[in-house]
Amino acid sequence: MTRLSVNINKIATLRNSRGGNMPDVIKAALDCERFGAEGITVHPRPDERHIRYSDVRALKPVLTTELNIEGNPIPAFVDLVLEVVPAQVTLVPDAADAITSNAGWNTLENKGFLTEICAEFKKKGIRTSIFIDPLQEMAAGAAECGCDRVELFTEGYAKGYAADREKAIAPYVAAANEAARCGLGLNAGHDLNLDNLEYYIRRIPFTDEVSIGHAIICDALYMGLEKTVEAYLQKIRIL
Repeated sequence: MTRLSVNINKIATLRNSRGGNMPDVIKAALDCERFGAEGITVHPRPDERHIRYSDVRALKPVLTTELNIEGNPIPAFVDLVLEVVPAQVTLVPDAADAITSNAGWNTLENKGFLTEICAEFKKKGIRTSIFIDPLQEMAAGAAECGCDRVELFTEGYAKGYAADREKAIAPYVAAANEAARCGLGLNAGHDLNLDNLEYYIRRIPFTDEVSIGHAIICDALYMGLEKTVEAYLQKIRIL
C-alpha cells in the first residue's frame, strides 16, 4: 500500500514570515500523523527559509511515523542527517537559491559522488532514496549507486495531466518498471494533488510513498488540515 508522507515546509514558511512560533511546526507534524499520515517530510535548505535545522532535530524524538529528510547532500546537510538518523533520506540536487526542486540527479554523471553518499548514510541504517527524472537510464544508474529507492520527480506528469494524462504518465510507468526491475523501492513527489494523484497510483500501484506538501497546505486553507489529509489518503487507498 502506498504511504502518504506530508511535507511540512510550507507550514514553516508561514511561521517564518511573521516570526515567533505560529503556526507550530511540531504540532502540525503531530496532527498530520494523528489524521492518518504515515510519514513526515522536511526539506531544509541552507538559508533555512522554511524548515530549520533545529526543527529537524526537534521533530525526530516526537514523531511516531517515518521521518524523511530531503535535500542536497552538502556537508552541513550530511552532518544533520547523520546526527538525526531519520528513517529515510532523499537526495535532491537543488541549488541553494532554488525556489523549489526543479530536476532530478543525473545518476550516471554523478555515480561516484552518489555512491559515496549512499554508503555513508546506509552505514547508519538510513534508507536512501535518489530524486530522479522519469528516465529509465536514471533509474538503472541510481541502482548502481547503491540506493534503496528512487523518487520520481512528478512535475512533468502534473503539468501534462490535464491535456493528455496517458501521455503524461507514460515515462513514469517506464521509469518505475525499470526501478522495480533493478530491485529498487519507488517514491514520487512534486505537484501531485487531489486531481492527479489517483490516476498516478492506479497506473503505478507499486509506488511505496508519495511526498506531498504544497498542495496539501493549499487545500487545507479551504478544507482544514484533517479533512485534507483524509482526502489524500482516500486517493491513494483505491486498490
